[in-house]
Amino acid sequence: MPVLSLHELIAHHVQDGQSVALEGFTHLIPFAAGHEIIRQQRRRLHLIRMTPDLIHDQIIGAGCAERLTFSWGGNPGVGSLYRLRDAIEKQWPQPLAITERTHAEMAVAYQAGASGLPCGLMRHYVPTDLDRARPAAAAAMLRCPFTGEPLLAIPALNPDVTILHAQAVDREGNVLIRGIVGAAREAALAARTLLVTVEAQVERLEAPLNAIVLPHWMVSAVSIVPGGAHPSYAAGCYERDNRFYVAWDDIAREREHFQAWMRDYVHGSADHAELLRRLQVAA
Repeated sequence: MPVLSLHELIAHHVQDGQSVALEGFTHLIPFAAGHEIIRQQRRRLHLIRMTPDLIHDQIIGAGCAERLTFSWGGNPGVGSLYRLRDAIEKQWPQPLAITERTHAEMAVAYQAGASGLPCGLMRHYVPTDLDRARPAAAAAMLRCPFTGEPLLAIPALNPDVTILHAQAVDREGNVLIRGIVGAAREAALAARTLLVTVEAQVERLEAPLNAIVLPHWMVSAVSIVPGGAHPSYAAGCYERDNRFYVAWDDIAREREHFQAWMRDYVHGSADHAELLRRLQVAA
């Protein structure tokens, strides 16, 4: 399991046109990896995430994505993602196709992919506008062969690349994730390539109750990126930068302001450490 610089991690493993899942639920969101994708100007990506937030707003606004599969998108606790809305409503900077699912459907799709199945099953609920709005290939009704009950079949998600952020990796390449896990484990198992940025490399992992350890044989490559989840948090390492989430509402609202911020901070920083210094973040 190679340890690479973040630049090498993205350059070697993320290519134009791939499906890329950047998971993380409230914390451990791989912002540093997303910024490097933007710096390297990847294009035509199919982004996948249960709850896309600021980093997806940035990737979409930077023109890197042509499709998004998700269940909820927004600036948590603040409001809209204006770059996501602009892409859907006005095709700026380019059109963005979306496949919208429920949280449960995303979880079932990841689990099916992680299990090597072509689809996953769940009970069907009362029909909603979501059923009528999404593509026919996104879900299919069927009857249970044993009970006759209505079921919903959800196509499996198998990202070309899943990118996670985690607290630590040991010398053998085993990765520790603690705190809220979200869909990280399933997204990792479902992926064809698993990339992980971590806060630190340690001799031995201390895995408390409810933590998960991703074994080294699952992991394609690791990059050590302290503060790599900022402005989200990393449980046990640093807190959420709530001020940045509030500030993003104004940064992203207008195209010109967004472009200026991306130019000054993301493109204007050689790496994540420099970006944090420019933002005056202690991580």
